[in-house]
Amino acid sequence: MVRTLLALQGGLLRGALAQVLSAEHDIEIVGEVDSPRRLRAAVRAERPDVAVVEFDMLTVAELVRLATADLAAESLADALVERGTDPAAPTAGEQPGTDPTTMRATASAATGSPSRPAGPLVGALLVLVEQRRAGRLGPLLAEHGHRIGFLSREVPPGRIVDGVRQLAEGRVVLDPDLVVAALEVAASPLTNREREVLDVVAEGHPVQEIAERLVLSAGTVRNHLSRIMAKTGARTRWEAVRIARESGWL
Repeated sequence: MVRTLLALQGGLLRGALAQVLSAEHDIEIVGEVDSPRRLRAAVRAERPDVAVVEFDMLTVAELVRLATADLAAESLADALVERGTDPAAPTAGEQPGTDPTTMRATASAATGSPSRPAGPLVGALLVLVEQRRAGRLGPLLAEHGHRIGFLSREVPPGRIVDGVRQLAEGRVVLDPDLVVAALEVAASPLTNREREVLDVVAEGHPVQEIAERLVLSAGTVRNHLSRIMAKTGARTRWEAVRIARESGWL
């Protein structure tokens, strides 16, 4: 059985897709979520073979982290956070990039619970993308084709069923219409980090929450916003979001 998790913000679409997938003899729905927080919790709890995710639910960087996350590394990070330690900062005399065995042992010692088997949190992601957002897919297509599949939100349900099976088999899933749309989008003047900042701005968050979401300082976020508005010619961050969306940069 292909254990599948659905992460879609629209309840109607999510419910309809769950019904279609559940009707397949070789696919099991192990969870349905509607927010990034619930997605992360469900992935850790279920460790699905495939997660069907709405593109707008996560930033590009968050999609990459989710697709490449390892259980041992996640457990270590959680343990260090609980102890008030920055998981990204090496301790004195320690080099970054601790090996997985050490990470599992440290996580186990920090939490006081036995080590859990290592491995990816999710086998693969099937990302549903609106055509107008195709311009954001370039870096993901180039680097993560075997771990992240992409289909247009407009494809029929049967194509999503096929995509789930193909990803579970380790095959590449890519909608050719998205590739064409991505190639037609003019080159974006925004860096990846600036697009991530603008993505969170579009959700309506203030500067401090943007900083917390992206693990940046508030000052760094303001600097990014200043550069974004200069590049887009916008007078406000909301206008920058509109211009970037109309240009296909978000």
